[in-house]
Amino acid sequence: MCGIAGFSLFNFNEGGETSLEAMHKAIHHRGPDASGMYIDEYIGLCHRRLSILDLSEAGNQPMYSKDGDLVIVFNGEIYNFLELRAELENDGVVFKSHTDTEVILELYAREGTKCLDKLNGMFAFALWDKNKQELFIARDRLGKKPLYYFSDNGRFAFGSEIKAILALENIPREIRLDAVYDFFAYQYVPDPKSIFKHIHKLPPAHYLILNKNGFSIHEYWDLSFKNTTSASEDANKVQLKTLLEKVTKQRMVSDVPLGAFLSGGVDSSGVVAMMAEASETPVKTCTIGFDNKDFNEADFAREIAEKYETEHHEFTVHQNVSDRLEHIVSFFDEPFADPSLVPTFFVSELARKAVTVALAGDGGDEMFAGYEKYTIDDVENKLRSKFPEAVRKSVFPHLAKLAGKVPGTVGKKAKSLLTSLSHEPAMGFYITNSMMTDEIWQSLVKADVAKELAGYHPSKYTLDMYNKADGPDHLSKILYTDIKTYMTGDILVKVDRMSMANSLEVRAPILDYQVAEFAATLPSSQKYRDGEKKYLLKEVFKPFIPDSLLYRKKMGFSTPLDEWFRGELKSLSESQIIGSQRGLCDVFERGVINKLWEEHQTNKADHGIVLWSMLMYQMWYEKYGA
Repeated sequence: MCGIAGFSLFNFNEGGETSLEAMHKAIHHRGPDASGMYIDEYIGLCHRRLSILDLSEAGNQPMYSKDGDLVIVFNGEIYNFLELRAELENDGVVFKSHTDTEVILELYAREGTKCLDKLNGMFAFALWDKNKQELFIARDRLGKKPLYYFSDNGRFAFGSEIKAILALENIPREIRLDAVYDFFAYQYVPDPKSIFKHIHKLPPAHYLILNKNGFSIHEYWDLSFKNTTSASEDANKVQLKTLLEKVTKQRMVSDVPLGAFLSGGVDSSGVVAMMAEASETPVKTCTIGFDNKDFNEADFAREIAEKYETEHHEFTVHQNVSDRLEHIVSFFDEPFADPSLVPTFFVSELARKAVTVALAGDGGDEMFAGYEKYTIDDVENKLRSKFPEAVRKSVFPHLAKLAGKVPGTVGKKAKSLLTSLSHEPAMGFYITNSMMTDEIWQSLVKADVAKELAGYHPSKYTLDMYNKADGPDHLSKILYTDIKTYMTGDILVKVDRMSMANSLEVRAPILDYQVAEFAATLPSSQKYRDGEKKYLLKEVFKPFIPDSLLYRKKMGFSTPLDEWFRGELKSLSESQIIGSQRGLCDVFERGVINKLWEEHQTNKADHGIVLWSMLMYQMWYEKYGA
């Protein structure tokens, strides 16, 4: 697990080693163990290393092929590298290290960009081919490892994080307004945009080829739901169990201490159970709790830890969030507002004291329909089917307005439901899950900003993915949408930044692309059945997890936002949100910001989610936007 960065010298004199030095210093936290640089007349590459496999100097990067014609900087892990290495050795390849990095080099030497088809792992790498004078940049299928690139008037640079690119001189920081709108709707900026106009994300499952003529981007994989298996439920259960055991065991290969995140939820508990079955020594587990019992899962995690006799570590988040928040948020180079970033940082910090690698349960909710929103969506669609389209579209918007006048939570929920029902299922899914309603956005946004954004709406991102999905039913289409949007843009970004902030590598067995492909072939009824979420996955985990945990209501990595803004975060938020002179006030009307704040402080309404997004935007702006 590492950090990479670099630039092109084809059309722009970016500078020499001084510029590369600035880039890799900016991402020191991603790899504190070693660093290296490569530069010639066409390209510059740099690397920060977090040593996981082959701790010797033979694993340092940039790494070169034997003839010196290929140079690579690599971030991630290739879980099937031992099998690939054995194949290459059978073909006569002699390796000089025990790293997966060298396997990529040798595989590319034989198969070119087709090497991606054989790689199973989480990765982002840049490989310079001197003979072709081409830079080959690639990102893993599901987007576990990040890759940003800057392009403007022939100038090109890239990095694991935006801060590496911003370390170069005169990188424009012009903010992209449609990305700001996206952020307040989703709490993150979706691929392939970034918050900056000239910086972009390389989408998951894509690669980029750069040469003197410019660059091109290509998709090499996509997840398909169209081929539903006809195998029996019992057969699918056996196959899924076998697959999960295999991919978990693969992710336990490490030359440094290894453990697991344990939330007490289904997925992390299942991963710990499988680790315990495969390990000869007690598994190290790490859990975060809160003083507020409504958000505290530590007791459930402890139950699993005791069952499997793990070496368990616990940390309770007391009243110290505001003291650390500025530091925590600084690791996001663009606005990011999933509040679970806070406990994710703390559990990563806790885990790093005991291990260098941690396994996590990410992916189960998206692959197997585990979120509560899928239940809500199911209920909405059943209601939607009971009313003629003409009635829904003509009458429900008026009813929604009336519901909005009813004070309290009931009126708010009724308004959201009626608004959702007035639209088709895909748009309804967006409305129900948007973090800022159109009404609040329109009340906040300045007239000149609204004018510039005329004709754009963040729902386009959701609808485009929904329409691209090839699944046979609505559930498969929204699962595809969430995998391509929420999981990639939110969940995986959060885990990567918060773990790497603590120089910790996190591996997610359920996010193996083979698991994703298998899950995509399952009938929707084996994922969501009569209101039961993650049906087949729970059947697999049933022998390992007590029913009291397996079937309890999902909490997730939640945080007490409404409470924080009236207490722990009040002072910080007042100075950042109310006291700001730039940033938020460039986009939103000051008077409406103040009104939302006052309503929240006087308990007239709960605006915790909107205030949190505002706070995250302003804190980002103070560090990166100015």
